[in-house]
Parts: sequence; structure tokens; C-alpha cells
Amino acid sequence: MEMRKLGRTGLKVAALCLGGNTFGWTTDQKASEAVLDAYMEAGGNFIDTADIYSIWAPGNKGGESETALGTWMAARKNRRAVVMATKVMGPMGSGPNDSGLSRQHIMEGVEASLRRLQTDYLDLYQAHWDDRDTPLDETLRAFDDLVRQGKVRYIGASNYVAWRLTRALWESDKRGYARFESIQPKYNLVFRDEYERELEPLCLEQNIAVIPYSSLASGFLSGKYRAGAAVSIGPGVQCRDVVVFLPAPRGVLTRCLRTYSKREWARIYTVPPKGHRRLTTRPTDRLSTSKPTKQRGRTRSGEARSCP
Repeated sequence: MEMRKLGRTGLKVAALCLGGNTFGWTTDQKASEAVLDAYMEAGGNFIDTADIYSIWAPGNKGGESETALGTWMAARKNRRAVVMATKVMGPMGSGPNDSGLSRQHIMEGVEASLRRLQTDYLDLYQAHWDDRDTPLDETLRAFDDLVRQGKVRYIGASNYVAWRLTRALWESDKRGYARFESIQPKYNLVFRDEYERELEPLCLEQNIAVIPYSSLASGFLSGKYRAGAAVSIGPGVQCRDVVVFLPAPRGVLTRCLRTYSKREWARIYTVPPKGHRRLTTRPTDRLSTSKPTKQRGRTRSGEARSCP
């Protein structure tokens, strides 16, 4: 599998990042380990999750994905072979300080993630969403302290708009803090503007790694959904994107897609500059048949994760 540097850092990661949002949710431990083993055997090393996965599922409390990954790494004794990324910010309880990017929540969050993952360091620790109730200086100082303590190697952001990411980079530069080295934006054929208009130029100029998610628009672009047909979903499945896209007549969407040139199609289906596409977890027989193919020097994959 092709390896790429994570932005300007010296860390080398697989161009295809495996997302773990279904582990402990719709994918049980045995199936999760089968997917993880297949990914590693295919040459992958980059796995991404979050502390809140999958708190939305009935009976879950959050941390299920990290727990599944920790169990797998402990059993395989392969921690050093894995570039492990996780995120903090989402609600992990009902208390007033159980969410956000305050110093308190970040410090509590990293310790909990380390316990669940059964490791003493994280390769990439990311702000899952922006927190405008907390000063950027407080958030970045907390992340910087974790890097200096050796608990975190690199930090990144997810779901940040361009001006807030710019402000965070400026704060880090001004104060000498570790900076966000990556961004996870939502990016697909029907949701392009937010990334392409402002985030892409910023990431190119600042050499920020890009790890796009929802590349198939929660499965809509896979073709499995049809207007007027029943949508089969499991408990707690998030399908808001499908609800937004399906009301349009399928013919309208088809005509819209045909307006793109071959160059545009190549651009949409490949990873953005300096990027690493995020795969969804799925049966191993499908994983083994969707190896990346090179196209204009970038990497094409079959599927990306469906939930942010």
C-alpha cells in the first residue's frame, strides 16, 4: 500500500486510513478483528477512531470503538506497527464538563482513550469539532502539553472551517505550541464547496494533511439507495445525508453528474492534495477487492466512512 507523509511531518501513513466508527456498534469484536487483520495484511497502518464512537447506539456509553481496537492491539501485540488516531470533544456524559475542548475535558479525555486503547501514547490526537466556547489558547496549550509529555505525537483537527483553522495555526505559531498537522473535512461529490473553496488552498499553503470522510455521502453515492424505495437501517444509524439527497429525482442527479468532465471525475474520486482517504469498516471479502489504484499520482479507493 502506498505510504505518504502526514502533511509536513516525518510520520509516514498509509494513503488509505481505516475508520473504526462501526467497531463495537454494527461490527462485533470478531468481525472488527477480521477487518483490522485484513487491512494490516494489505499493507495498511493508519487507523482512525474517536472517543464518542458509538455513544449514539442504544446501550452504548461511548468508547466502544477504542475498546475494540485496544483489545485487538493487545492480542496481536502490534501497537508499534499501527499509527493510531483518535479524537476528543464530543459528549462523554451528561455533566457540564463532559464535552468540549477545555483543558479539563482534553486531559480527562486523553487518559480515558489511552486506557481503552491499552497504550501509553497516541500517534494523532484530533479535535473532533471546533469549540467556540473555549479560548483557542486554552485548547492548544492543553494539546501542546500532551505532546511535550509524550502522550501524544501529533495533533489534528476535524470539522473546522477555514478561518478557525487559520486562527488556530496562527495561535500555535505565535505562542510556540504544537500545531494542527491534519484536518478531517467532509468531502464528496455532492458536498464539495466547503473544502474546495477555502480549506483546500489553506491546506496546500500550510502543508496540512487532509483525511476526508463521507466520500460516498453516507452510502448515497454507492447507488444502494433509490427514490421511493425503503431504506434499511439498523438501530442508531445516522442517515441525515440520505434524507437530504433522496428527495431530488434520480434523473436530476444523473444529469448533474454527467456535466462533470473526466478531469473533474478524477479529481472527485481521488484524495485531495496531501490527503489520505478514510475507508469504512466492512466485510473482509469486499476489503480485499478494493485495493487502491493509482490515478494521476493519487490514490483511489472504493468506499469511505459514513459517519463524522
